[in-house]
Amino acid sequence: MNLDAEIALAHRLADAARKEIVPLFRSGVDSEAKGDATPVTIADRNAEEAMRKLIEAEFSADGIHGEEFGVKDGVSGRQWVLDPIDGTTAFLAGRPIFGTLIALLVEGFPVLGMIDQPIASERWLGIAGQGTTYNGKRVETRRCRELSSASLATTGPQYFSQTEGDIFMMLAAKTDHKRMVMGGDCYNYACLASGHLDIVCEAGLKLHDYAALVPIVEGAGGMMCDWQGEPLHADSDGSVLALGDPARLEDVLEAMGGN
Repeated sequence: MNLDAEIALAHRLADAARKEIVPLFRSGVDSEAKGDATPVTIADRNAEEAMRKLIEAEFSADGIHGEEFGVKDGVSGRQWVLDPIDGTTAFLAGRPIFGTLIALLVEGFPVLGMIDQPIASERWLGIAGQGTTYNGKRVETRRCRELSSASLATTGPQYFSQTEGDIFMMLAAKTDHKRMVMGGDCYNYACLASGHLDIVCEAGLKLHDYAALVPIVEGAGGMMCDWQGEPLHADSDGSVLALGDPARLEDVLEAMGGN
């Protein structure tokens, strides 16, 4: 699969989103609550609008799934999935650990993923069947010989239900929980792809939250799946595991009680 044109477009999409986001960072921009109580700002909306315009101009037959402006159906069997600011809470707090997520799905499966951190000018790109790059240079996940030595990350306990939280804590108890990381949204997956974290565990994610992450983590030698160990796709249930070392999957699933 030759995706040269799509890769070039993904870079332009990220550049366009940066132009909308950077001037508003730490500017005191207002936010409002969406229907699910998560915050949204004019930076989120302007960035997604800019990206959608570019896609519609260059690949008009493709579908678009955006966090802020919903779904535009396509006729090509392909869908661009956009999250202009994954981590709006961090953006509002002045913490540069959010990211713009861009994915391309073919028949429901992610084949291209990009995480762009606009403040630090950091960009991860993953393509199915190819190695992941960070600012143009190859990166790899790290090996983890024992679950007890693994560093575990999640965005926050408030995003788990009671049952999900209990399962997460079962996993945490088997890892090096003194090094547990809270907060980070998509940035945790980028750090995992670059070999700085071992496991990310989350639940309740939507397609725009995880689609871009799959090619990035897997292209760096890691693995992404749901809490049953199944591959992620457009119809996944939103439970997400990322492992830097796929050899630890059975250990992780066992620690989570077989869920």
